[in-house]
Amino acid sequence: MQRAPRLLAVVLVLALAHALFPEASMALSPSLDRPDVGRRLFHPRPEPGPIRPDRDLFAAAPDGTRLHVRLHPANAAFPTLLLFHGNGEIASDYDDLAPLLAGIGFNLAVGEFRGYGLSDGEPQASKLGPDAAVVFDFVREKLAASGAVPRLVVMGRSLGSVCALSLADARPGDLDGLVLESAFATTLPLLRVLGLEPRLLGIGEADGFGNLAKAGRFAGPTLVIHGARDDLIEAGEAKMLLAASPSPQKRLLLIPGAGHNDLFSVGRRPYLDALAGLAAQARGPGDGPPGAAPP
Repeated sequence: MQRAPRLLAVVLVLALAHALFPEASMALSPSLDRPDVGRRLFHPRPEPGPIRPDRDLFAAAPDGTRLHVRLHPANAAFPTLLLFHGNGEIASDYDDLAPLLAGIGFNLAVGEFRGYGLSDGEPQASKLGPDAAVVFDFVREKLAASGAVPRLVVMGRSLGSVCALSLADARPGDLDGLVLESAFATTLPLLRVLGLEPRLLGIGEADGFGNLAKAGRFAGPTLVIHGARDDLIEAGEAKMLLAASPSPQKRLLLIPGAGHNDLFSVGRRPYLDALAGLAAQARGPGDGPPGAAPP
């Protein structure tokens, strides 16, 4: 007879822990940190170019790991798009995007996973969320110190969606918007695409990244961008993320003919227009428009 009250007490304790210590919700099951999973999940590559002292800054994770952030300031009055890249990508891959984002009213900051580009350490699934929190706080502090507005729209592309959704879940009041590009809602189909069989590894969806549940708890402006012909993460995953979102300001941009990695080249105009809408929402009252987006 005492089982139900005891269970209720456990639930209340867990809910209180999430409310008081939101970063704790960023921790993931160690199942995804297995070496055989990590070898398929992560494909890091180094930064071939030199460090640019005016752009390349380093945040420190609690364990001392240096996390690289490349900043592209355009206008102190603009909000900043904090972008977490996809697998196999590094921050400098987005250098050419920065002036286009400036044209629609965004500064750009790109955070790298540990072990990628100029970041130290080894990639680890359970570190994606906590590292994203470190980068988020670091960028916001740098914006405030420079006199720029500390408004941040967080974007995650593909694997970077884990970072973006972890932040949206733990810091909902601090985000001025959320963008998910080529993102996945559920983890097990992704593992299968990567050549892993979760059942044989003893991994269930509860051991995964929890993207769908996190999307269902963020009520801020949300933009989901996906390629209609994505054969790595099916468009149905994007629709699941959008359906889960409780945001009254949510939109799915499904780009015809685009796959997993060519959304911008195939649908540049609608891609920029959709981001411009978020930039306008994130600007404060009285902030002037940035001007026309580049063609």
